[in-house]
Amino acid sequence: MLKEAIYHRPKNQFAYAYDEKTMHLRLRTKKNDADAVILIYGDPYEWSEKGWHFKLEPMHKSGSDELFDYWFAAVEPEYRRMRYGFELSSGDEKLIYTEKGFMNEITVDDTAPYFAFPFLNKADVFKAPEWVKDTVWYQIFPERFANGDSSINPEGTLEWGSTEPTSGNFFGGDFEGVIKNIDYLKELGVSGLYFTPVFKAYSNHKYDTIDYMELDPQFGDKETFKRLVQTCHENGIKIMLDAVFNHSGYYFPQFQDVLEHGMDSKYKDWFHIHQFPLKNEDDTLNYDAFAFVESMPKLNTEHPEVKEYLLEVGRYWVREFDIDGWRLDVANEVDHQFWREFRQAVRAEKEDVYILGEIWHDSMPWLLGDQFDAVMNYPFTTGTMNFIAGDKVRAQEFVNIMESVLHSYPKNVNEVAFNLLGSHDTPRILNTANHSKAKLKLLFAYQLSFIGSPCIYYGDEIGMDGEQDPGCRKCMIWDEAKQDRELFNYVKKLIGLRKQYPVFGNGGDITFVEANDETNHVIFTKQNEAQKMIAVLNNSETELTAALPFDLEDKKLIDLLTGKEYAAHSKNLTVTVKPFEMAFYLIGK
Repeated sequence: MLKEAIYHRPKNQFAYAYDEKTMHLRLRTKKNDADAVILIYGDPYEWSEKGWHFKLEPMHKSGSDELFDYWFAAVEPEYRRMRYGFELSSGDEKLIYTEKGFMNEITVDDTAPYFAFPFLNKADVFKAPEWVKDTVWYQIFPERFANGDSSINPEGTLEWGSTEPTSGNFFGGDFEGVIKNIDYLKELGVSGLYFTPVFKAYSNHKYDTIDYMELDPQFGDKETFKRLVQTCHENGIKIMLDAVFNHSGYYFPQFQDVLEHGMDSKYKDWFHIHQFPLKNEDDTLNYDAFAFVESMPKLNTEHPEVKEYLLEVGRYWVREFDIDGWRLDVANEVDHQFWREFRQAVRAEKEDVYILGEIWHDSMPWLLGDQFDAVMNYPFTTGTMNFIAGDKVRAQEFVNIMESVLHSYPKNVNEVAFNLLGSHDTPRILNTANHSKAKLKLLFAYQLSFIGSPCIYYGDEIGMDGEQDPGCRKCMIWDEAKQDRELFNYVKKLIGLRKQYPVFGNGGDITFVEANDETNHVIFTKQNEAQKMIAVLNNSETELTAALPFDLEDKKLIDLLTGKEYAAHSKNLTVTVKPFEMAFYLIGK
């Protein structure tokens, strides 16, 4: 076995507390290298005259990516503490892997070489709100969803949908527009609304905040917003707001004071200013900003006054308006200590607030239970879009990517991961799919049957198109004759399956069992103690005939999309799946 490929480290995705009594352990080995792995574990203080007491637990292969196999075991240590190692075997070769390296046999005279999980403290268990596991999100760009109150239109508002969106035009979308269309959202079946920023700002996108304690008047007043939250809650829909704490807007009063008073401004330390004047003759900045954007100066979240101001923002909208979640923009550029205190502050107001960070890369340092509940799962997005929409990867590489996604974080993190396909920052998924409705449906089928908390970008469910920002921010189409109602009903059906069958959504562990590059199809299962589902994904323009790699003799299969039942009379069952479609079969007795 290749020793250099064998890897484990405690207190991350390789060893973590899944709940208050259960430990999850993972081990990485070179792909197709080890035949079997056994977990060696025991209490560090349990000894007898024969030496250390330990137990053996076989590990199962939970998945493989391009280079590695991953092995998994769940155990419940009696005293909530463990010393442990791994016994690996390949043919006649056997290795004992410990924190101090490799041994030839299990030693019982000293536990010091073994890995340690000192104690499973309740306070250290990653705990996201339980409701998120069953939530299907719907992202709303407030300026473009619906104009329900024309009396508060900003100056120069254009007629709804009368022209293409630009970075500077306005169409008057507001809170009242969301309230008036609550029946549409309820019919679709979504159970969470994620709003891009709604606070007072200069732009139409509102990521350049002027006042974090005030709503932008073009959206409505605080009473209207309270009514919006209440209306959503009455219809079983949660509300998540978007906060930009990494940077303020140019017209943020504190930054304006710095511009006016320079070194004499009492707010100069609220920002990361290198020297005055703030701009050089060549237009380079003497202060930190988001991506060198002059109008977005970076806030100094380590400054006590800045910290307390922003923490109160987090508390205020939860306390006074009963919002259910915060999505945090450019979260990776803010210091970790601020996010630890932010979590404590908002959770003190409401214990099940969902905290979502915008991070596009590996995010394990933020997902240890003391900062975020989830991040926007862009690795999932990229892998799925490249496979189905863009034809950039084939089936096996796609499965490798998904396995990497699943093994990058603990299971309890994956269960609340924010899985999106498109957003206000990306081209419409229909455009990326080269305007193929079949591929669009396939994207939704995969997204809504995957582990995590899926999010639909407004209008994607009715086939809206649009290129990169600002093209992806068109006005929502409300004329039903211009909506793709067949697509709407398909997405509605998928959301309904998540609600009706837990195994379809978050109530089942996912296992990829087949990936065929020649036919470009993938087969995976979702399983829990009560049910098992088989999913077949045909990402090709030809009809797929595939043998299911299971013994299904005398089993009943239910096609979840059609409701048809099939009885398997032989061990080998073959299914047919149309081009660019998915089929889901629930296995019954």
